[in-house]
Formats: sequence, structure tokens, C-alpha cells
Amino acid sequence: MARHGGRGWYGRVLAAAVGVTAVAAATSVWTAQAGSTDGRNAGAGASARPAAPAPVSVGIAHASDHGARGVNITIDDGPDPVWTPQVLDVLRENGVKATFCMVGTQAAAHPDLVKAVVAAGHRLCDHSVSHDTTMDTKSKSYQSQQILNAERMITKASGGVRPQYYRAPGGAFTPYSRHLAASRGMRPLGWNVDTKDFELPGTEAIVSTVKNQMSNGPTLLFHDAGGDRSQTVAALREVLPWLKEQGYSFGFPVR
Repeated sequence: MARHGGRGWYGRVLAAAVGVTAVAAATSVWTAQAGSTDGRNAGAGASARPAAPAPVSVGIAHASDHGARGVNITIDDGPDPVWTPQVLDVLRENGVKATFCMVGTQAAAHPDLVKAVVAAGHRLCDHSVSHDTTMDTKSKSYQSQQILNAERMITKASGGVRPQYYRAPGGAFTPYSRHLAASRGMRPLGWNVDTKDFELPGTEAIVSTVKNQMSNGPTLLFHDAGGDRSQTVAALREVLPWLKEQGYSFGFPVR
């Protein structure tokens, strides 16, 4: 998500995250994710030690793999047991695939929802362990812990499907974090349109932001956790059909 003055509601889970990440750090067996659109791996011929993920570009991605008229719907901060299922319903009803940028502690707490996201054909994105928006001021070892432990937590929760992107909390990228994520096959992911839904501006305001700022670029930022996301759900019900009417198609961020 965009910066909103520190860690916000994630501050209360940071202590728990430290304990969870210690457990996650011990995880050493990985299931490789295939390079298909939905990220599934049939596992045929898999060896006892899966191959390391192929490195990707360190550049922060904004473009869509659907070209100039493509749109990337990205959903941050979940999964959440109340709002993620509702977001999934809206996406399904509109035939839209999205990229879910998950916080490690949330993924570990709700593995059923992570699996539901994958089963519906959406992609996963690493959004750090504890959503610390000051990560760019912290040591490399701290950044590494936040990124790699979240990667492990999300992969474990999904049943073996790895995140294909890394979005720094609040956009707090550093050259080190971008290179680290890219070396793990996770393309750094930015955004072009911040809907400000995190600030609860009202459904109409969220919809207007999308309509007025589409010229900024194809990657739209929404949230499915961190508070009451009913405005987000309602806005998606309006925005997705409108985007189709404007001739846009829905894709994933480039890798």
C-alpha cells in the first residue's frame, strides 16, 4: 500500500511477526512455481531439491502484460477473512484476474485464503512480513528478513506456489531490496493509480480517482485488509465493468 504515516494497523502485529519469522526462517524445502499465468506447478518429474527461481528484472514494474490497453488490478495487505472472500467474488463475477500483495503474517494466519486466491488463478506478491513502511531506513539484514521470510510464509501458506512479485510497504524500496527480490524471481512492483481506499474516502471518491487517473498508467492499487474494506468492494463492482466499457483488458504486471 501507499505510505500512510508509518506502520498503521500493522504495528500491533509486529511483535508476533518476529516470532513467526523465526519459524519461517527454518523452512528449507521449496516447491518451485512454474512460469504459467496462474503460477501452478503440476510437479511432474520434480526433484527432491527444486531448482532455484530464475532471476527477473530489478526495475520496478508498472506496465501490463496485456499491452497499452491492459490494466493490472493489485490488492494489498491481506488476506483478510472478511474482505478477501468478497473481493474474490467481485473479481470472479467480472472475470478478472488480479495480483494479491500479501503480508507474511496475514498469509500465515489464513492459509485457506491464500490457497483460494491461487485456485482462482490470481498471482501472489510478497508484501513483507510486517508491513513496515520504514524498511528503506533499516539495515540490509532487516530488509532481507522481511522479504525472504515473507516469501517463505506465503509459499508455505499457498501449498507451494511462490510469489512472483515484491511490493515494498509504502513503496519503501531500496536498491538492495529490489536486487534481493529480483534474485528470488520476484519482480519489484509499483503502482500508477493509488485509489486511496485505505483512507476510507467513500466509494464515489475511489471510483472517481480511478476514472480521473487512468492516464497515469495501468497498475491500480486497492486493499483487502487493514480495516473496513466495504468501500473497496463497492468501488470494484463499479470500476471493473467501467474499465471493460472503456476498452481495457485485464492482465498481470510484466515480469
